[in-house]
Amino acid sequence: MKELRRFLLFLVLFSFPLLICCCTLPYPSGQEQDNKQGEEQQQQPEPEPEPEPEPEPEPEPDDDLASVKLEEISGDVTNPERGFYYPYDLSGSSNSITASAVKSKRQQGHTVLYLQYILKNYMSKDIPSSVLTNIQKDMDGLREGGAKCVLRFCYKQNESESNKPWDAEEKWVMRHIEQVKPILQQNEDVIMVFQAGYVGVWGEWYYTDHFGMNPSSYEDYQPRRRVLEAMLEALPESRQVAVRTPDFKMKMYGITPKDTLTAKTGHDGSTLSRIGGFNDCFMSSSDDWGTYAASTSRTFWAGDTRYTFMGGETCAVQSDNNGTEFCNCGASIRDMEDYHWTYLNISYNTKVLSRWKTGGCYDEVKRRLGYRIVMEKVKYTPEPVAGEPFRLVLYFRNDGFSAFQNPRDAKLVFVSEGGEKTVMDLGSDPRNWHPGKHRVETTFTLPAAKGTLYLHLADPLLPDRPEFSAALANKNVWESSTGYNKLLEIK
Repeated sequence: MKELRRFLLFLVLFSFPLLICCCTLPYPSGQEQDNKQGEEQQQQPEPEPEPEPEPEPEPEPDDDLASVKLEEISGDVTNPERGFYYPYDLSGSSNSITASAVKSKRQQGHTVLYLQYILKNYMSKDIPSSVLTNIQKDMDGLREGGAKCVLRFCYKQNESESNKPWDAEEKWVMRHIEQVKPILQQNEDVIMVFQAGYVGVWGEWYYTDHFGMNPSSYEDYQPRRRVLEAMLEALPESRQVAVRTPDFKMKMYGITPKDTLTAKTGHDGSTLSRIGGFNDCFMSSSDDWGTYAASTSRTFWAGDTRYTFMGGETCAVQSDNNGTEFCNCGASIRDMEDYHWTYLNISYNTKVLSRWKTGGCYDEVKRRLGYRIVMEKVKYTPEPVAGEPFRLVLYFRNDGFSAFQNPRDAKLVFVSEGGEKTVMDLGSDPRNWHPGKHRVETTFTLPAAKGTLYLHLADPLLPDRPEFSAALANKNVWESSTGYNKLLEIK
């Protein structure tokens, strides 16, 4: 099994702690380190740095406004770019992701599919045009069916010595990235996030023949950085590339745990703002089998992932020396909150998911992955007059683990009694709607004396596709035909 193979290798690695302690390893841990730290449950990060305050004027009193309260939905909301994903391992030899298959997964609540293309047959040659054509057809199937993808490319899925070489030479990796660039550019709208694969078995940047398994110095990390930056250059600027550990980002760019993204630098379009993370051994050990090289690695991701994608998969059920499982519900929810999880594999590891079900937190995880916007109340001008200023104040919570990460519109849509539509910007970026309470106020000229006011959280690249718009977690507000959320009626 995947986790057993990883465990045996880590056990061998950590029988030489004096040799390894001077290096930063992507996967430095094993059972010996788990035993050393057995008295601890899960290493906890230092307190997450407080986000930089965004100067705002003092809100005007709104006690004189009319108010309407909205009721929350108790269950999960099928929304784009969040939730449990359904995984596919693909060769590109055929068009596997059809619109009908995507629609079937949507009916099961999956708006995100994980597409991993395995390039083992092309390690030292071009990807055939037929494969590239099929990848494009898969993207078309996503779009037509109403889902997006977490995308990764790798060469091998088995780390045995007999399976070498584990990955391609750098020149071929660069060539393959160049070949898929037109596909990436053409399908910005259905690529949620691009995981930094290519290097190592599974594309997880460890078992590698050509990029150094145990890099330690800044120079050692530069071949990986070149691959990462080629991926960033190939990808549309609105999209992020996710790396396997926090230390990869820090080591490649010579930054420290204090150099996390902030309210000022998050989503500013810089290289660092476009590098997120993924963890494919979530809640498996005290350091998630080498995901965290130190407690400061956790500190870095706790701050950085406030502004980037975080997701992945679980991989094993393990216990500390006290017999407490690392994947217990309390620790799992806490880590998802700390590291702002958006997406998670529904198929692996099923033992961990079963623990969450018996522990009573599975449904909470399902509800809270990514964003969950709950409108609490809407306040507005009590005696509205057409052509006059109309004041609107929205009070809402984000009960999810994360904010929106890709660009998303927030528009008010007023539909008059006669059906005339007026669209206005709310003036607030949903990527700043971090977990917690929010108050957003705006004033606009009321188009008509009677009508209905909606909130439209549209995908700016797919504004006319309601299945790609975000629904509030409230009763009786969502219009599936338009993608609008009903706020209030003015009669």
